[in-house]
Amino acid sequence: MKNFLDNDFLLKTDTAKALYHNYASKLPIIDYHCHISPKEMAEDKSYANITELWLGGDHYKWRAIRSCGVPEKYITGDASDYEKFKAYASCMPKLIGNPLYHWSHLELQRYFGYEGILNEQTCDEVWNLCNEKLASPDMTAKKIVMASGVEALCTTDDPIDTLEYHKIIAEDKEFTAKVLPAWRPDKGLKMNLGGYRAYIDELSKASGVEIKDVKSLKEAYIKRLDYFDSLGCRTADHGVDYVPFALAKNDKELDDIFTKAYENDGNMSMDDTDKFITAMLIFFGAEYAKRKWVLQIHYGVLRNPNSVWFKKLGADTGFDMIGSTNGSIENLARLFDRMTVNNGMPRTVVYPIDPKENAGIGTLLGSFQCDSEGGMPRVMQGSAWWFNDNLVGMRNQMISFANLAPFGNFLGMLTDSRSFISYPRHEYFRRILCDLIGDWVENGEYPQDFEALANIVMDICYNNTKNFFGF
Repeated sequence: MKNFLDNDFLLKTDTAKALYHNYASKLPIIDYHCHISPKEMAEDKSYANITELWLGGDHYKWRAIRSCGVPEKYITGDASDYEKFKAYASCMPKLIGNPLYHWSHLELQRYFGYEGILNEQTCDEVWNLCNEKLASPDMTAKKIVMASGVEALCTTDDPIDTLEYHKIIAEDKEFTAKVLPAWRPDKGLKMNLGGYRAYIDELSKASGVEIKDVKSLKEAYIKRLDYFDSLGCRTADHGVDYVPFALAKNDKELDDIFTKAYENDGNMSMDDTDKFITAMLIFFGAEYAKRKWVLQIHYGVLRNPNSVWFKKLGADTGFDMIGSTNGSIENLARLFDRMTVNNGMPRTVVYPIDPKENAGIGTLLGSFQCDSEGGMPRVMQGSAWWFNDNLVGMRNQMISFANLAPFGNFLGMLTDSRSFISYPRHEYFRRILCDLIGDWVENGEYPQDFEALANIVMDICYNNTKNFFGF
């Protein structure tokens, strides 16, 4: 029997062990999609205790604690930080088979040197150890990022953001990680929701453009795109419940939809919203292609289905779920075709949240790979996302991808995290990757050519991302 979380964790074969220890484990990290705070990096924040660092905004952990029947007081409520940490510790034994069990213990090992098991009995020991370590000047936000081997990361930023913290970070010559903004324009597209007028007014103020129709709206966005580009932005991320494809009859219809949305403060029908999002995705795609940015599309989430708790806690608090995709794969094909016809098809990464979409996306990729630059494919499927970034989900996604596309082009892992100590998720992915490849080799499905295998592993873990995004 193997020991828990030992040096060969998740690595069953000799080939897997050699690939991970000799190649994958030595590579820097490029985290091209995350939600960590640029403000905390700019201020090089220190953390008062492990709860503030670990549980403060992690809706993965909140969802797990809540699912164990723990009162909300100990999750997002007014309980003390110690009580919240103890609540999570008490839930840990129940999380067998859950990636949080592995991630949490990897983080305790890598950042705090704790080799034991977190549970209610060891809660005080871990609490004291972590808090003692966090008091060290080596455990600030910037120091954690550098110690994690991060070469570059992309935050998630609204078009109206000032990006002031990115400027401050860039001026720190001792900070070795490159921190770049990533464009996230969701608020300006989801005109089915309320608050639309106030957002457009903020966009007008940020851009210096009086927004009165779709033409001036696009001018405002172009101003902000140029500003993001000047600060090193290389990617845009769109989060949609499903991917629409609904063309307006003409520019006048789009103007009418926009004017009505502004006057009604949003609250538009989904039909009108779909037409607007479709038009703006085509517009943005062309702008991204001009700037050689990468478009990322995350889709298939039903957000905030529990209206009672949404009113109490707001969005991103652990209540979202896999939702209907409403023909998203077919609509992506139509969208990509329209972008291609208009010579405005950027490099694109697609992330379905429903694992049943993996094969369809795998076939979509091959339909839009023509005329890409620099030997990289035009369209890629991203790593297993959110509810799928677990041992089974990542393995199944990679197998599906390999069955339908050149696996050696895969872009590897990202954290999609709000936590500064989530980087062992890259280690977790790399171990799963090497184990999968090791299985193929030792089962006679691929030759034991370590030069070729090493190149595949290094490309997936690092080189492909660097080349695809142009970091």
